[in-house]
Amino acid sequence: MSPIILNVILHATLQTLEMVFASTAFSVLVGLPLAVFMIVTGPNGLYRLPIIGRLVGIIVDALRAIPFIILLVVLIPVTRFIAGTSLGTEAAIVPLSIAGIPYFARLAEVSLREVDMGLVDAVKAMGGTRLTIIRSVLIPEALPSLIGSLTVTLITMVSASAMAGAIGAGGLGDLAIRYGYQRFNTTVMMDVVIVLIIMVFIIQMVGNSLTRWLRH
Repeated sequence: MSPIILNVILHATLQTLEMVFASTAFSVLVGLPLAVFMIVTGPNGLYRLPIIGRLVGIIVDALRAIPFIILLVVLIPVTRFIAGTSLGTEAAIVPLSIAGIPYFARLAEVSLREVDMGLVDAVKAMGGTRLTIIRSVLIPEALPSLIGSLTVTLITMVSASAMAGAIGAGGLGDLAIRYGYQRFNTTVMMDVVIVLIIMVFIIQMVGNSLTRWLRH
């Protein structure tokens, strides 16, 4: 592999990592509170506002139902408003985050539902407030599973960031399309695939290790 190609792949990899970790961070920051909200407002929740919780759930599911490539196009005006442009790595973080928020929210909701309700009842009996239950029981007890959800979200964002290359988002997807597909350069295409596989493997390995460590 020539030094020029190697530098191009390295630069594209850094762009992909920026998109993946930035969008996942936004997904967690917004998605986790959404998941907690859907849990605590359910029929058996701490606040019992099932209509509002169901409405939020419908909105989350509606966003999840939109294919990402369509979401990229639909959100171009929003991306331009927030990032000042619809092209480039920073611009791609906007649709990636919007796609990742409902995805992580549903995964986190499943993780939170796995918490033993006996612990919640015990804290209630000891006079714990609802905020105390959320902060000291729900989230800590669900943390190993939440790390698993985070791992799945990161890997999904790797795939989505590659797809975002189709509209000039930069990163490995853009490199594979412009230099691999459009110029019929099979070597570059295969190099990109190998880098993506390694990236996913590392993310999964680290995620699994963290989950096992937290469970012990």
